[in-house]
Amino acid sequence: MLAHTTWLIAKTDPIKYILEKPALTRRIAHWQMALTRFDIVYTTQKAIKGRVVADHLAYHPLPDYQPLSHKFPDENIMTISGIETHQDEWSMWFDGASNMLGNGIGVVLASPTDQCFPFSARLGFDCINNMAEYEACTMGIIMAMERQVRKLRVFGDSALVIYQLKGAWETRDPKLVPYHEYIMELLVDFESITFQHVPREEN
Repeated sequence: MLAHTTWLIAKTDPIKYILEKPALTRRIAHWQMALTRFDIVYTTQKAIKGRVVADHLAYHPLPDYQPLSHKFPDENIMTISGIETHQDEWSMWFDGASNMLGNGIGVVLASPTDQCFPFSARLGFDCINNMAEYEACTMGIIMAMERQVRKLRVFGDSALVIYQLKGAWETRDPKLVPYHEYIMELLVDFESITFQHVPREEN
């Protein structure tokens, strides 16, 4: 790939954005260094006319054409039952970040009717990334308590925080022990609460 020109076809130009961004964060700077080795040419994606597609299909028919079957395979089924849902169960997503630009937390609390309550804040003290994750989780649980939530599902992309709160991993870092103990005290006010780890791109 290094010896050839790569044509990037897209509606937007992410390469131009990465290479011309004046203030680079750690992740953008990493991609910038990685992409400068390649000869990448950006090309705008062209619209495909419907007539061109129709002509192509007309000149290239399928040799073994099979007609579509319009029979409904489950014609004897009268009803389909829905999946059981918990009417009074809330959901909460949390995320914390600590980098050279600062420390911050973000929380989204969602009701059973999909009404969302977002919250974000900048932390005014130095902390490691796991401390920021614990701060975000604590804030989300407090938000749920203020709305008198009894059943809560907690989602986070920090495997360390999630599995420590589930009890699968032991909390040994002295900086994280106070956070863990405080959240354990808050959990007694809930009828049920679960913690689930999700990938970073889904959080």
